Formats: sequence, C-alpha cells, structure tokens
Amino acid sequence: MSTITPQILLKAYAAGIFPMAESAEDNALYWVEPEERGIFPLDDLRISRSLRKRIRQRRFDVRVDTAFNDVIAACAEKAPDRKTTWINQRIKSLYGQLYRMGCCHSIECWRSNRLVGGLYGVRIGGAFFGESMFSREPDASKVALVHLVARLKAGGFHLLDAQFTTPHLESLGARSISRAAYHVLLEQAIEADAEFFKFQGDRDPEAVLRLARGAV
Repeated sequence: MSTITPQILLKAYAAGIFPMAESAEDNALYWVEPEERGIFPLDDLRISRSLRKRIRQRRFDVRVDTAFNDVIAACAEKAPDRKTTWINQRIKSLYGQLYRMGCCHSIECWRSNRLVGGLYGVRIGGAFFGESMFSREPDASKVALVHLVARLKAGGFHLLDAQFTTPHLESLGARSISRAAYHVLLEQAIEADAEFFKFQGDRDPEAVLRLARGAV
C-alpha cells in the first residue's frame, strides 16, 4: 500500500473505507469496504439488567481521552478469546496522529487507578467509527460502549459504525446493513453538526442510562 497520511485516512472513512492489517506482525495495510456493514443503531442499544446494575454500582471510573495510546495498545494485545489482532505498528502510529488532531477518541474504564477496559474510534461530523475494544475485567468494554452511546446521543451523532458484526456485538444491538444503505447513513452523518464533548455526565450513571437505554 502507498503511504497513508491521517488526511487520506479521514477521506477514506468519509467514503466508507477503512484500513486493516493481516496481523500485528505484518506492517502492510489494505483497504476494506464490506458488502455488509456492521452498525449500532443508537436508539436500540441492548443493556441487560446485569449491565445496568454494573453501571449503577460505578465499579469503573469512566474517562475520555486520557490514555489513548494505552487503549490502542491494549486493543492490540492477544487474549484468550483473541489469538490474533489486526492492529499493527502502522495502525498505532496513524490513529495516534488522528488522536493528536482531535479526530480520534478513547473511552476508558479505570478501577483503582488501573486501566481495565475501553474502546477507541474515529470521529467525522456526526459519525463515530468504532475501531476496537478490550476488557481486563468483566463488562469493562460493555460499560465503555454504553457511555459512548450516551455521549453520541447527547452530542447529536447519527451513526455508530461497528465495521463488522459478531455474536458478541449483536447481543448488544449491532446489526448488519447493505453497503448501499450504509452509504446513505454515512453521507447524512458526516455532514451533521455534532459535538463529542457535549456530554459531561460520565460520573452520573442514571444520566448515562437515560441517554443510552434502548432495548432491555
């Protein structure tokens, strides 16, 4: 692949394309545009009773953009349920540059001042493109997702892109749509005037749940 700059990367996302690597050890990248695109309908997030309880317990201190490099590094780690990862050094470098430009964000779950879960993604207009998530404690990534959805809804976002669906993501409300349907949503979303930092209620579990709650 030719040289990719952060600006090229943003144009690719706006066109419905994103990069991946074969593995963390392979430094090459290739463009992906799935026939079926995974999305999270923002009004249909599935929050189980146990997850609602976890959020109300405030087990995790949820922070935004305080440890982006640590989040992407954790997402790149191998785990018992994830033997391989597509996040290589070029991905880390590119998205780190997008973070410093204010176009990439992390939602982080901390406990006892230790990073135990989170996610990161790219933002363009009213679209948020979720890239990856990780958990070092039960439900940590799910809590981060709920907080992300609350933030996106408060800020007037229209699209939460999940790229691909998995049984785990589908259990939380993700679904697949056609490439054509995705492009309609994408074009509307990237033109929207949205505010990522409008939501200031991460320490208020009831505010988070009121905004994020969809199907139960």
